[in-house]
Amino acid sequence: MATIGIAGAGLVGRLAAWALSRAGHAVEVFDPAPDAHPRFDGQGAAAFTAAGMLSPMAELEAASPEIAALGFASLQLWPGIAEALGVRSCLTLEGSLLLSHRQDLGAAERVLSRLRASGLAQAQPLSAAQLANLEPALLPGLQAWSLAGEGLIHPVELMAALHARTEARWHWEQTVSSVEVGRLQLSIGETRRFEWVLDARGLGAKPQLPQLRGVRGEVITLDLPDHGLVRPLRLLHPRHRIYLVPRSRDQLVLGASEIESEDRSPVSLKTAVELMAAAHSVMPALAEARITRLDRNLRPALPDNHPHSHCEPGLLRLNGLYRHGWLLAPALLQRLLAQSELADLSIE
Repeated sequence: MATIGIAGAGLVGRLAAWALSRAGHAVEVFDPAPDAHPRFDGQGAAAFTAAGMLSPMAELEAASPEIAALGFASLQLWPGIAEALGVRSCLTLEGSLLLSHRQDLGAAERVLSRLRASGLAQAQPLSAAQLANLEPALLPGLQAWSLAGEGLIHPVELMAALHARTEARWHWEQTVSSVEVGRLQLSIGETRRFEWVLDARGLGAKPQLPQLRGVRGEVITLDLPDHGLVRPLRLLHPRHRIYLVPRSRDQLVLGASEIESEDRSPVSLKTAVELMAAAHSVMPALAEARITRLDRNLRPALPDNHPHSHCEPGLLRLNGLYRHGWLLAPALLQRLLAQSELADLSIE
């Protein structure tokens, strides 16, 4: 058994704390947040703001095959993790859809060509009847393609479960100013020593990883009783790459904004109007949806938008997951834990 200190209680920090404590280690987690709960105020863990799409094939539109391969690896890990946490209902793997209006087929074909060129993804075209059978709530006449095996996860419930079911000491309102081998330096001037430390601070690690930047994301939560949507979908549009995700029987999450800005102010009118209009164009029933939350946050990214991981005796770092946090975290963390020989995320 080792003593392990974790800087950051976002998705990576919580997932690591859970896996390491299950392996018998004595784990302590430090985070500047007041407690484990989301605030939806543009601060705190970006994982709370995410839609939770698990779409390695769809991400090939703008990401590399390496990112997709890591995503496929995470898809193999998530069911066991969710089952062990007792929240298997928070994960669905019913596939996802790519949609396009007929006038935007040129933009859609560019995306589909990239998927085909990767050799990793197969987008299955759907007839009008097949689409109506799968998702009757969608507008008739849309062009659609199915991506089998993709899915979605409920970020807020998973984050809560990771906290509640982890035997660790949680130190809230404790900012870690630097992370070195076997040592966490707190902003209050105290130094905490461990056999291993993990830096999972996201943008909080910027003083030690200055190339980090925040990429703003904005999402809209909608309430529409019995909305009928089963699968997450993406609209292939010349200007918008919106996603619409069924969070529950009555709740949907809409988003896709990706703004090169570290502004944490409230959601802009322009974003809200454009996203909602685009979503309404494929799902007419959204006209009666109620807006329950407009949220935003900053996702940590590096210049190449690829994650950064590091392992040496006594020190682990994982950062820069960009917009792929829920898609990549299990696979990246599994690799780090295997390199350090501290734990295993695979659940038999």
